[in-house]
Amino acid sequence: MGVTRRHYGSCLRYHRDMMILWRGPFRPAWFPRACAAVCGAALLTCMISAQTPPAKNPTFPDGPGKAALLKVCSDCHGPESAVGQFKTRDEWTKTLDEMAANGAQGTDEEWNQILEYLDKNYSLIPVNKGDAKQLANTLDVSAATAEAIVKYRDEHGSFTAIDDLKKVPGLDPATVDARKDRFVF
Repeated sequence: MGVTRRHYGSCLRYHRDMMILWRGPFRPAWFPRACAAVCGAALLTCMISAQTPPAKNPTFPDGPGKAALLKVCSDCHGPESAVGQFKTRDEWTKTLDEMAANGAQGTDEEWNQILEYLDKNYSLIPVNKGDAKQLANTLDVSAATAEAIVKYRDEHGSFTAIDDLKKVPGLDPATVDARKDRFVF
């Protein structure tokens, strides 16, 4: 004979009543020790996971400025938090100025390297408004390819999707796919 609805409902009422009793003076003697054991296990798990060393910067592409970014940005926070979102070059400049004002230490050369690195790897790409120089840097393409993008845009109108951008002669579709999250149309 299976469990009926009536039986299921009475089980729920029983367990609900037991939970109400356990909050009061009728709590079983083993209950506090069980709670302490569960909390201890959770704390131990957190401590072990906190001691596990993180991977060595797998998210940062190699290039000039990477070492400066890791050096300057690691003093106050992890460099991962610095690149948690894409920004325009002007927004990166403002962010770096704020970091310097808050005490981040770096030479002028390091700040310039960091800005160029962030612009190349973590900047939004305004394909409909950017000039050839900006597109060459943020897309990491040659000046001739960037000029071809601007020329195609002028002749055919604004880009509306990634597929439109892939139609530009001389632009490798793999380059577009690698940066698809950064395009602003």
